[in-house]
Amino acid sequence: MKYLIAGLGSVGRRHMRNLVALGETDIVLYRTHKATLPDDELAGYPVESDFSEALKKHKPDAVIVSNPTSLHLEVAIPAAEAGCAILLEKPIAGSMERVDILQRAVQKSGSKVLVAFQFRFHPSMVKTKELIQNGEIGRVVSAHVHFGEYLPAWHPWEDYRNGYAARSDMGGGVVATQCHSLDYLPWLVGKKVESVWGFAAKISDLEVDADDTAKIGLCFEGGALGSLHLDYNQQPPEHEFRIIGTNGTIKWNLADGAARIYRTGKKDWDIFPLPEGWERNVMFQEQTRHFVNMIQGRAEPSCTLDDGVQAQRIISAVHESQKTGKLIVLKESTSIHA
Repeated sequence: MKYLIAGLGSVGRRHMRNLVALGETDIVLYRTHKATLPDDELAGYPVESDFSEALKKHKPDAVIVSNPTSLHLEVAIPAAEAGCAILLEKPIAGSMERVDILQRAVQKSGSKVLVAFQFRFHPSMVKTKELIQNGEIGRVVSAHVHFGEYLPAWHPWEDYRNGYAARSDMGGGVVATQCHSLDYLPWLVGKKVESVWGFAAKISDLEVDADDTAKIGLCFEGGALGSLHLDYNQQPPEHEFRIIGTNGTIKWNLADGAARIYRTGKKDWDIFPLPEGWERNVMFQEQTRHFVNMIQGRAEPSCTLDDGVQAQRIISAVHESQKTGKLIVLKESTSIHA
């Protein structure tokens, strides 16, 4: 199979390395040559600078969209029109504008899309979902996520002020860039988000022109409530969630990666540690393996375009709530209404 990778920053190169590790070496690179990493590991691969020409010339089976967020649809739409399978980095776009065009292109061509929310492949996330589905904590009534990191520490090799995460014109900001939990929380709870409120602003001393701190409230189908804290400022970093049910609680933190469950009947915590030797890239490896299986017809997307659209709608709703001071009710259409 032939792969075309659009965007060769850190995540694009991670996808490339994981493909190669699986034996997939027929890879074409679409580049604008703005990446800040050395080019050594890219040597030997064909390079194209015009995406339309790259599609026509190479006819890839799959396209990996890992360029800056604001440019995702410039690649994803023509890739879908060409019928390519797509691994689409999160969030799927810089806004809801033209997302419907991508949806129609996918529907027309039959292109398969996997949205790259890699935490769906974290063993403790998978275990948490299993525990909730099996009724181990009863009915979920509330959930909370705290996700704080220090932006300048993300990519030590580059000036954080120039990276996409810091720039609103590239689709950055903490709500969009750290939207993992806007996907995994509804996935874990097993309910769609019905309404959203949000505060999102540039508050820290960081030199960014996008939101760097956010407080978000969610109301799920059936009435469960969720809250999230996101920021670019916290040192040391911290990423954790707590899901509370009528018969117990599940909590998790990225530091040790284990899922912990308290059952009211037992009145004690059970711990599900990570597999021995597990490390962060395993999530991405499993995601890549799933994508390859999807292309070959052995699997259906575990995180669909509809899932990605749902997360994008929540992102847009947070910003709309910040702007209007209102609760935003999510409709089934792609529009956002107060």
